[in-house]
Amino acid sequence: MQIQPKYVPLGRTWFFPDGRMARPIPPGTIALDEVDIDPAVATGSANGAFLTTIPLPVTASLLERGRDRYNIYCSPCHAPDGGGDGLIARRGFKIPADLNGERVRNAPPGYIYSVIVNGFGAMQNYSYQIKNTRDRWAIVAYIRALELSRAAPLDAVPPEGRSQLEQQP
Repeated sequence: MQIQPKYVPLGRTWFFPDGRMARPIPPGTIALDEVDIDPAVATGSANGAFLTTIPLPVTASLLERGRDRYNIYCSPCHAPDGGGDGLIARRGFKIPADLNGERVRNAPPGYIYSVIVNGFGAMQNYSYQIKNTRDRWAIVAYIRALELSRAAPLDAVPPEGRSQLEQQP
């Protein structure tokens, strides 16, 4: 059983012209657990362009889920407030993007989703850790909420919340 002809994952072969046993994943492939999801929602892009809106209804529960997932997967590098000075950066590793910065604020939501799925620069892809498409979009929605909270004027806060903010040092 040990000695028999077989394909070893990521091994070499003469059979395919590129010499690889592992075959490339065809473009537009969707995971089996997400077959009912629109390909644009699953990839963050449609017709070669990033989605300019979040394709799910942004509700309080979605934002809460996004905050939870963000705190687990994103805050070690990007910090709880998205400023890019998380624990990883404080320990001397490469400083990640400031999620409140102009570059990220001006990026379409589909781009942020794509970075979560595919990675960017020193950031690894998180498609294996964050498998659920809805969770990925929840993180995108929460990042947008963080951006709004950092740039919101005080008069945009309801009166009951404003008194709490004014009391904080």
